[in-house]
Amino acid sequence: MNTLHITHEGHIARVTLNRPEVRNAFNETLIAELTGTFNVLGARNDLRAIVLAAEGKAFCAGADLNWMKAMAGYSWQENQADASKLADMLWAIYNCPVPVVARVQGDVYAGGVGLVACADMVVAVDAAGFCLSEAKLGLLPATIGPYVVKALGEQASRRYFVTAERFSADEARRLGLVHEVVAADALDAKVDELVTAIAANGPAAARACKQLVKDVAGREITPELRDDTARRIADIRASGEGRAGVQSFLSKTPPPWTQAPTR
Repeated sequence: MNTLHITHEGHIARVTLNRPEVRNAFNETLIAELTGTFNVLGARNDLRAIVLAAEGKAFCAGADLNWMKAMAGYSWQENQADASKLADMLWAIYNCPVPVVARVQGDVYAGGVGLVACADMVVAVDAAGFCLSEAKLGLLPATIGPYVVKALGEQASRRYFVTAERFSADEARRLGLVHEVVAADALDAKVDELVTAIAANGPAAARACKQLVKDVAGREITPELRDDTARRIADIRASGEGRAGVQSFLSKTPPPWTQAPTR
């Protein structure tokens, strides 16, 4: 990897943006490597959580200046193809079956806000600032828009898309984009707390919970949806993991997924 640093510790993978000299801004390589990495990690049944982090002072500053210079001369068709690659990257993160925790250690601008919005849980330092800055350049946050509107909310998105104002980590938490705001020296402890909580749960159940939220959010509660949710609980109750988990609860013993493998 040229732009990412990837490590594994047990059932946890850590994917770190590693372009601190340009504030972890996007270019073609970073976009391709993030897409490929999340597609590969999402296919691994042994993973229980992925931490998305960044090196340096900023989490992600959006588009790289040299990349933007190249795009300035693109035709419509070239711009559309380029934007499609960014859309594929965001989808790979958002659609990853493994729960994703974003560790936000610094400022987040433009496309970086899309990265954060694609994560399932977001922990940010109190000094981090957020900005959907595209309108200042005569552009719009179109590709990241579906994810940001879901995370930030429609009314807040109307404001911050149009004004391109910077807003604080506390405001991001109030609006729902960020889940936890902590001091810098408490960032890793809070991220580890969330990862530990995820890993303590049934691996298949955690993935199914993530998918359930995506599938039912915003839908009318119809007979079809009620039937679908009944099928889902029946499926997991009848699964090996579900049976083992219930039996462990009734017998007051640790579930098998929390126990170290025997040799």
